[in-house]
Amino acid sequence: MPATQPRRTPTAPTTPAASPAPPAPTAPSAIRTLPSWLLGRAAARGRALVADALAAEGMKMWHHVVLAAVADLGPVAQADLGRGIQLDPKDLVGVLNDLQGAGLVERTPDPKDRRKNAVTLTADGRALLRRCATAARAANADLLGPLSAAEREAFLDMLERVARVDG
Repeated sequence: MPATQPRRTPTAPTTPAASPAPPAPTAPSAIRTLPSWLLGRAAARGRALVADALAAEGMKMWHHVVLAAVADLGPVAQADLGRGIQLDPKDLVGVLNDLQGAGLVERTPDPKDRRKNAVTLTADGRALLRRCATAARAANADLLGPLSAAEREAFLDMLERVARVDG
């Protein structure tokens, strides 16, 4: 009987632990007050916080996005998954190869069309996704830490309206 290899989670790029935050980019005063510039800075800070939190779980951002989409849509045809998250098919294949190699997703022939692959989460994938969701929520709580609970609620409501996101 062949020896089985231990399951691995996709590895994140190595980054120095507890590295100081880079200095804020300098922008002309007329730019620094634009909502678009401020939103961009806040988004960059949020992405960095979430990326660090996911890296602590051994995950990269796109791996997390794909796992979350499969959880929402699965079983889902691989092509539909790529269109749904707007990821180039070649990039999606690489992410799915990593996730499948780590035992987090399975690709099987789609029962509706056997020419296509259907992607589903494994039990390990569901468990990792739960840990990543907890880590991402903590990172977002850190991002919004300067705001009171009422300010957070109002801010999120305003962001959803500005971004035109349906709740």
